[in-house]
Amino acid sequence: MTWTDPRPPAAPDLLDLFDERVPRYTSYPTAPQFGPLVTATAYRRWLEDLPDLPLSLYLHIPFCRQLCWYCGCATAVVRQPGPIETYLELLRREIAMVADAIGRRQRVSHIHFGGGTPNILSAAPFEGLTAALQAAFDCDGAELAVEIDPRVLADDLVAAFGRAGVARASIGVQDFAPAVQAAINRVQSVEQTRSAVERLRAAGLAGINLDLVYGLPHQTEAGIVETVEAALSLAPDRFALFGYAHVPWMRRHQQLIDEAALPDGPARWRQYRAAGDRIAEAGFRRIGLDHFARPYDALTDALDAGRLRRNFQGYTADDAPILLGFGASAIGQLPQGYVQNPAGVPAYGDMLKAGRLATVRGIVLTDEDRLRGAVIERLMCDLVIDLEAICRDHDADWRSFGPELAALAKFEEAGILVRRGPVLIVAEAGRVLLRSIAAVFDAYRTPDSCRHARAV
Repeated sequence: MTWTDPRPPAAPDLLDLFDERVPRYTSYPTAPQFGPLVTATAYRRWLEDLPDLPLSLYLHIPFCRQLCWYCGCATAVVRQPGPIETYLELLRREIAMVADAIGRRQRVSHIHFGGGTPNILSAAPFEGLTAALQAAFDCDGAELAVEIDPRVLADDLVAAFGRAGVARASIGVQDFAPAVQAAINRVQSVEQTRSAVERLRAAGLAGINLDLVYGLPHQTEAGIVETVEAALSLAPDRFALFGYAHVPWMRRHQQLIDEAALPDGPARWRQYRAAGDRIAEAGFRRIGLDHFARPYDALTDALDAGRLRRNFQGYTADDAPILLGFGASAIGQLPQGYVQNPAGVPAYGDMLKAGRLATVRGIVLTDEDRLRGAVIERLMCDLVIDLEAICRDHDADWRSFGPELAALAKFEEAGILVRRGPVLIVAEAGRVLLRSIAAVFDAYRTPDSCRHARAV
């Protein structure tokens, strides 16, 4: 179900009411709710009971050549190949152990290499990793996607991507303004980025995504529009427009950012709107909260068909019902619940060397979790939900959401949400506040314990 609202985006004064600190809702329940009761033994049992359905695989490469101060990912700086080689051996061991627990060569529809900087690998290690996947799983026809830092993209790896059939690359841009780049310790020219795009396309990677960030230090509305213009000249297929999440209590290196140089709430909103409007004017469709895609793109098709999904990589057309995560900090989603590996490479390695799967935390899904997760995902994807239909699919009564509907009244009064019986419609004015609206359905969230990034 999709709906288009012609009204303009929200005004800055609405941010005073709704710009809370809320989860990104790339899962439900969210990662802070994971706990130690889901162990490696439980994960093995879940894998043994896994239905024979398509898999999506995520492989985390937790290394970078240089630390970007804005980064919220689990990564570490390495200068020598030794730690990377050791880690890849652990990854191959985990892949084999997971496949052994499943007990069959299960079909894979999507493989995503994330980080960190996956392209820190050279060609031979990357090909060894893909060979391990092919030996463990049926990867024929799977879409391969990789996250790219264009500053460290070697030609031999680009060629290896082509040979492996990598179809999509997500290239980090953030902002091209020199002052912003200096403030976040990531200096990257338009020319470097263009070279990466051209070489990837020449190797056969048809899908190019560009990731931009608003809310960075010294960033301005005019400056981010200039970045968008430069990015448009690279003719990408998709954009992601993320809000910088300043969480120095979680990522200590963010303390290196001058908080006085960060834009305030209204300035962040103006940057979001200015960048998003320019991307939309260039012919891209708005996808959920912060993605944009060409009209011919698989994301757009999924949106129109009501098949758009949201997972730890953001919005996706990948409809595999099971996600297996490999590597330090990686998260998996199975029918029974979520599992997560330890964030530190040493702890991750110790478990695998001891012959155990590396799961240290997770959560078992209840029927209510599944219902609320479906509501939140459809809301985040479609901006419209039919509570009665979703509840019917989960053998529930939509009227049980009475407290949540009452809590949504403030959004209705502000004109950013429309309710028609059990149908909820987020107006265009509410797109930027989707996370705050979705948070109403989060049964685990308590305002006094929430230390997430701000909604806008």
